[in-house]
Amino acid sequence: MDGNVIVITGASGGIGAALAELVSGRGARVALLARREKELHEVATCCGPEALPIVADVTRREDVQGALAASLARFGHVDVWVNNAGQGITRPVSELTDEDFDEMMQVNVKSVLYGMQAVLPHFRERGRGHIINVSSMLGRLPFAIARSAYSAAKHAINSLTANLRMELREKYPGIHVSSVHPGVVATEFGVHARHGGIDSRQMPGAQTAQEVAQVIADVIERPRADVYTRPGAQQMVVAYYAADDMGLAEQQPPFVPARPPR
Repeated sequence: MDGNVIVITGASGGIGAALAELVSGRGARVALLARREKELHEVATCCGPEALPIVADVTRREDVQGALAASLARFGHVDVWVNNAGQGITRPVSELTDEDFDEMMQVNVKSVLYGMQAVLPHFRERGRGHIINVSSMLGRLPFAIARSAYSAAKHAINSLTANLRMELREKYPGIHVSSVHPGVVATEFGVHARHGGIDSRQMPGAQTAQEVAQVIADVIERPRADVYTRPGAQQMVVAYYAADDMGLAEQQPPFVPARPPR
């Protein structure tokens, strides 16, 4: 990873900040995107003097394009682009408003699309590069009905990721496109969710941001198409989609709490 240039969105806290500190510690040069200027500069300080903080709103295509231009001006090229920025929601399908749904798609899907489309011409010109989209287990399994629109957004990201990978496969085999699927992570994600929510840091079994960052760093070093951050997560996904009746599967753990032994 030494010398690689890695752009990370949503880098002012949580997974993005943990990843920035991890890869910079391994010799990567990082460009860090986020809206929160103070927090972003604090993370950049922890990543060394070469780190480039870029205050940007990734829901604005022009901000994303500007961030790429700033990264190229500083470093000359980009090796990896990590689309990590996102936001949750606490509202079931029956209560979603147009504004709820539009914001979830703008923050969680369009920001990813803008990032992919911005960096792709640069990667095509170089004949290599790596796009990593941070998805979620909720993009595979309907664990939390209150996260309905967030889950839908992550499903959309998974589809866009796979379709881009197949689009590039024949002509640009040196460009990798990956999805990473964390479960619950002990960050401020829950308290920043639209309409509020449970503090993810208080949820039992939550992974640390550093654990998830380690998985993403491993994907950078050993590119794979689709990666889960928890042991056994992929098998859970396979079992759900292989079920004869998904409705019956949804009535069993892990979709509902396990019943205590009598």
